[in-house]
Amino acid sequence: MRRQICVSMVLLVAACAAWGQAQKNLIVFMSDFGHTDDSVALCKGVMITVDPEARIVDLLHDVTPFSIADGERFLAGTTPYYPAGTVFVVVIDPGVGSMRKAIVARSKKGQYFVLPDNGLLTGVQDRDGIEEVREIRNPKWMIGAGISSTFHGRDIFSPAAAHLARGEDLREAGPAEDVAQLVRLSPTQAKADADGITGEVFATDGPYGNVITNIPRTEFEKLGYAFGERVVFRLGDRRLDAPFVKTFSDVAAGEPLLYIDSRGRLSLAVNRGDFAKAYNVKIPSAVVIPRKGN
Repeated sequence: MRRQICVSMVLLVAACAAWGQAQKNLIVFMSDFGHTDDSVALCKGVMITVDPEARIVDLLHDVTPFSIADGERFLAGTTPYYPAGTVFVVVIDPGVGSMRKAIVARSKKGQYFVLPDNGLLTGVQDRDGIEEVREIRNPKWMIGAGISSTFHGRDIFSPAAAHLARGEDLREAGPAEDVAQLVRLSPTQAKADADGITGEVFATDGPYGNVITNIPRTEFEKLGYAFGERVVFRLGDRRLDAPFVKTFSDVAAGEPLLYIDSRGRLSLAVNRGDFAKAYNVKIPSAVVIPRKGN
């Protein structure tokens, strides 16, 4: 009996140690580099050289070039599904080589972020809070003396992320920065009144052409529509009519619909089709939805 207990304890300790090691070496990597050259591979090579045990998860490398807003929403949407200790390295950096700062940050959830201070952390900061920020100044956390002025993803962000992933102290990166002074984005908010709600299309959903609005579920629900009911609304300068449903297959193939997407926002789609292409949607475009009965 004692032997069985000892064996169980050893296995438990080993499992806990393995779990802790897995969290320590986890890097999630996002960029707007695309896949037409070697940029992603070069960054990964740097990370693995610094931390040979690093496990690198590709979040996305086809972010719209230079779109800090897209990077910010993808980052904020992904972090809830990863554990404390995960290092997120994000390289969407139209200001590379300028006076913008290269930073590392730790959220109040214990996740780490290595990225340019250009607004990418806005959503994470609003939801989780940021407790410490350091500017990357330590030459030991960089690739070496020959740092490119146009490829900080390889020369600064990748090595810094790997130093964090292998368990080094955030404070070694460089001097402390004022958390309250981080660069922030100011996304447009939907506005509700007695007549209805006015929002904005701000993105499309991957390859499917679904159109994402900034109207949250909670605000749309106040308009009074039930599943299956048709909604007459304006999108840009067009008047459209589509049912509000739970999922795509609730309408016939080729038919438009309104639904609440997996992130809790009102979205527009065509079942087995491309709404953005079918209706020539421009980003941004205004969306006006009347209260039921108006």
